[in-house]
Amino acid sequence: MSSLLETKIAARQHALREQGLLRQRKVLSVDHALNTNASTSSPRFVFEGRAYVNFSSNDYLGLSRAPELVEALHLGAQTYGVGSGASPLVTGYSDAHLALERELCDLTGHEAALLFCSGFSANTALMKTLFDQQDIVVADKLVHASIIDGLQDSGAQLKRFLHNSLESAERLLARHQTSALITESVFSMDGDCAPIAELSALCRQHHAWLIVDDAHGFAVLDGYNNAEAAKLIDVQVVTFGKALGCQGAAVLGSQALIDFLVSNAREYIYSTALSPANAALALAATQYSTAHPELQQKLLENIALFKQLCREVNVPLLGSDTAIQPLIIGDARQTLQVAEELRAAGIWVGAIRPPTVPVGSARLRITLTAAHAAEDIAACVAQLAQVLSRVGVPLVTERQAADDHR
Repeated sequence: MSSLLETKIAARQHALREQGLLRQRKVLSVDHALNTNASTSSPRFVFEGRAYVNFSSNDYLGLSRAPELVEALHLGAQTYGVGSGASPLVTGYSDAHLALERELCDLTGHEAALLFCSGFSANTALMKTLFDQQDIVVADKLVHASIIDGLQDSGAQLKRFLHNSLESAERLLARHQTSALITESVFSMDGDCAPIAELSALCRQHHAWLIVDDAHGFAVLDGYNNAEAAKLIDVQVVTFGKALGCQGAAVLGSQALIDFLVSNAREYIYSTALSPANAALALAATQYSTAHPELQQKLLENIALFKQLCREVNVPLLGSDTAIQPLIIGDARQTLQVAEELRAAGIWVGAIRPPTVPVGSARLRITLTAAHAAEDIAACVAQLAQVLSRVGVPLVTERQAADDHR
């Protein structure tokens, strides 16, 4: 006889499978022959013996394969070893961590920084430590799951405003005595940008902090990773696993905030620190991205090429100007079918389904990088148009797709 937990697990997995929502890992490998000319070829990997062009990565600047950063990690491991060995408040905080924190502060204008092993842990730690039942927090409707989880754990009252709507945000700020407004710089599923300057002005008017999850904008967007950022943003969460191509995250803000988190954030106090080798790597990646603005320019060129080619064949994008290019299909099973047919052509794109996105808005999430070759972008668009036509997904204009989504 099965236990209660075994029965629950089996029923839930069966329901997810029937809905086309079951999540499963896929073991990917590297074919070193594919990466011989890593600096000039599109990102690729191997799955079950076949090579695929990767249009699912958040490695926006292609830094995860940069030889200079591979060497930086090697040197960091030689210098510090491969692990920190303890929590930051025991013996896990080294000069490598301090150097990275100072570099991030110099870059953004914030007074202090605190390192975490992931963006998810940084967001949840910030939310559940900073807020409590006495706080009312206003957040964009599409903020990341890590923010929602942290706020729920905090006990704060959460009021959500319509996505990127200044009018909706202002109504909530005027109606409630709000502690903070939370948004993202670039939204991970739609690829659009928040009106940071305007939201900052609203927050100043209503004496609320502006907190920005800058995971997908840091080192890519102008305006949020320079010394002016702290003038607009009270708390900025940056991650190293996106444009910097490595691992970890940081909360940036006032010295008082960081001292408060050091003393009270359970995720920070009771976790083994980010390895100093990874801190040294993130420092090198930050400096490398700053010293090579041509990478950001190449990314912009690839985004523009992709959008132009999609317009020419009426592939219905949402109108994002960032590396994240969503294509709303709606039905989860049909979204999986389109992704699988693209994989049959050697092109790997993300199939995003509920609960990551609302029911009825399942989508392909195509992500571009500075490392993509023009011919691979063209091949992706050509195959995409063919598959959408064959599967029966309507081809509409980009403007129609954006209007329908709103």
